[in-house]
Amino acid sequence: MGKVVMYGSVSVDGFVADEDDQPGPLFDWLSGGDVPLDESGEVKVSQTSYDYIRPHWDRIGATVVGRHVFDMTDGWDGKPPGGIDHVVVVTHRPAPEGWDPEAPFHFVDGVGAAVATAQELAGDRLVEVAAGDVGGQVLAAGLVDEVRMDVVPVVFGSGKRYFGSVNAQHLLEDPDVPIQGNRVLHLRYRVRR
Repeated sequence: MGKVVMYGSVSVDGFVADEDDQPGPLFDWLSGGDVPLDESGEVKVSQTSYDYIRPHWDRIGATVVGRHVFDMTDGWDGKPPGGIDHVVVVTHRPAPEGWDPEAPFHFVDGVGAAVATAQELAGDRLVEVAAGDVGGQVLAAGLVDEVRMDVVPVVFGSGKRYFGSVNAQHLLEDPDVPIQGNRVLHLRYRVRR
């Protein structure tokens, strides 16, 4: 089975969104470059960020998100973002009424079941877990192998935390070599077992 990687853009003070659930400038680096990151051509990054992010994206087989993110994005209109094959939504509620049952979205109750479903769907590819409350729950359950952060030079002061409501200590290994992109610092930590 592939690794489970918690991933997201984050402010220097550790937030993935402000108090109003808005990412503010956290994704500005995704439009501040010259190199298209995907086929849409809308996401453009520096060559350095492309060389770091694209190979990671290409290895993702499934993404785990919470129902809140799913609802905020309107389920990406039934098309997983970034060319990902499957999205597993952690939720206690069923799929929205009228949801296309053929869309590659899987609604699962609980983070353990969500990660197991995502790993089955991904095979030997990566399982990406969105940072925030669900990511923090997956980390607290001991299911995260690696933490990846795109640290953006902004301080929010308050908002939605990268690790959600995790309230216990989790040790990470020293980071791999930090990668400096345009208005972003890419970091990667293995979770210490």
